Amino acid sequence: MINQEKTISSSKFYIWKNFRCAYEVPTPVNLTPGGEDLLLIHPIGVGLSREFWHRFCNEWYKKGNRNLIYNPDLLGCGESDMPRIAYTPMDWAEQLQYFIKNIIQKPVVLVVQGALFPVAIELVKKQPDLIAALILSGPPAWSIITKATPEWQQKVLWNLLFDSPSGNLFYRYARRKKFLQDFSIKQLFASVDDVDDEWLDTLGKGAKNPASRYAVFSFLAGFWRKDYQKAIESIMQPTLAVFGETASSISQTGKQDIPEKRLGDYSLHLPQGSAIKIRGRNVLPYESTVEFVEAITPFVNKLSDVET
Repeated sequence: MINQEKTISSSKFYIWKNFRCAYEVPTPVNLTPGGEDLLLIHPIGVGLSREFWHRFCNEWYKKGNRNLIYNPDLLGCGESDMPRIAYTPMDWAEQLQYFIKNIIQKPVVLVVQGALFPVAIELVKKQPDLIAALILSGPPAWSIITKATPEWQQKVLWNLLFDSPSGNLFYRYARRKKFLQDFSIKQLFASVDDVDDEWLDTLGKGAKNPASRYAVFSFLAGFWRKDYQKAIESIMQPTLAVFGETASSISQTGKQDIPEKRLGDYSLHLPQGSAIKIRGRNVLPYESTVEFVEAITPFVNKLSDVET
């Protein structure tokens, strides 16, 4: 019987390319592992790290699931090293490739938040045998994930705006509680009430180290923006895309893609994919934790049934 009240979760570390990278395996007392292991990919943003997934992990085991969960900090985030580099999805994909091969040592189900989907795409391209299936939480609108940002534009934004003294000043402004609260209400959450102190305090703590800005600025510069249509259409693993009923885009490009269109686009272009809609907006594992767990559990359980 799983002890639902106590989960053991402590930081562990490994070395990748001379960088110290952090992760955790949140494990309830008396857990007998079963089914496919889950590997969580947290979003990139001011103060964000693997702590984004803590509510999900607690709810996952509360429901009696027995899958082991691996919850890493991507390079530049949380307790991992934060080198001053322009991060790309390929960098993080290579980090996770090493992590799966050397730490987990078996194929995993990727659970990916938002616009980090390109990291999963690159990982599947690099070594598909490491990925048993994918779960996408609020992936980008199709008009965004299939439109590249010119490389010159990415480099100009990085060199002149973000990797500069003005970028440092902007980050100090962006990590203020009032800014984080306003941004979360305007762009991320369906309900103002869900933008709680736990969320804001977590972001504030995660943004204290100014070196955390390099991952955030790499994201804002658009190094993840490519045309991934052919790559997505080549994903042969079972894939579930979960969208919020009020899903929205920060980018002007995707603002016209209503949730119903997103469901249709991903269902059409993923060879082994399906899409569903639940309560919430853009950060479903946090704002609609119960509904998100309920939505993906049958998909994960079916993978184990097929394997046996």
